[in-house]
Amino acid sequence: MLKERVEQVIEQKVRPALQRDGGNIELVDVDDAGVVQVRLRGACAGCPGAMMTLQFGVQRILQQEIQEVTKVVPV
Repeated sequence: MLKERVEQVIEQKVRPALQRDGGNIELVDVDDAGVVQVRLRGACAGCPGAMMTLQFGVQRILQQEIQEVTKVVPV
């Protein structure tokens, strides 16, 4: 299932990097169009660079690992 694969990549490749900077990420949902909804936590929640982190970090990693991911959006 796509959501499980996304969660696995977040656990292994995304979350550790965010936690090093005092933040965290929560997977909210993945729809049939490949749109991944996430919630940034901790230091990431109020960070001015959060959108950059989502687009050039989280989204890039997920798209490299999982072809079906089309974009990552915050909720």
